[in-house]
Amino acid sequence: MTLPALPSGFAETRDKLHQLAFFALAPARYKAVGRMGLRAKPGGFGTPEFEGRVARVEGDLLVLETEDNVATQTISTVRAATEFLGIDYEQMWFKDFKDQLPPSDPDTELSVDVDGALAIANWFQFGTDVLARLRGYGLPGDAVSETQIWPEHFDAAIEMGDEGLGQRASFGASPGDGAHPEPYVYVSAWGKIYRSNRYWNDEAFNGSSLGYDQLMEDPDPVTAALAFMLEGYRILHQA
Repeated sequence: MTLPALPSGFAETRDKLHQLAFFALAPARYKAVGRMGLRAKPGGFGTPEFEGRVARVEGDLLVLETEDNVATQTISTVRAATEFLGIDYEQMWFKDFKDQLPPSDPDTELSVDVDGALAIANWFQFGTDVLARLRGYGLPGDAVSETQIWPEHFDAAIEMGDEGLGQRASFGASPGDGAHPEPYVYVSAWGKIYRSNRYWNDEAFNGSSLGYDQLMEDPDPVTAALAFMLEGYRILHQA
């Protein structure tokens, strides 16, 4: 798998889709079954099956699949998305987020760029593939979590490692954020890290990151991302 150059306006598209993920797709699942994690999907991202339904984004479309029907709607506003998915728009649909996403106006026209949306879909699939391989390295005491896209951070991630021994960390693939204009893979340690080790290079959080530009230049970015994460795992297990 190769990583192509990002389209212009990528960050703007990412931020719009983050609003949809957080205020429409994740609460649609959460209100039904008490779980909010999303998954990479062909052409985008969305929920796993819940109560016979799958809600997802594909390009610039919202898609709602049921057992006997597939309905689509061009993405317009967050409020229109919640109505399409059969829920009310709520800013505070879950009160225990540590990093609540600041809402935009739910009636603002989003006008999602298809190329940007497909680039995000490609990134989430890339991250999911890397994390699937990483999970195979987990030891019996690592309590490896399933791969999911967390709606508040809008990244594909797993948790792995023994927390009691100071080895647990979040391993993930983010499409970018306020501190990182482009996508990156990361290792975010739950416990203490020693910045004297050059591996821990990211000042925005308690860990390390490897950026899209570096991955794009590598002939095998999946292997490069996996090696980067395994190095963090190794360092934490030697601490």
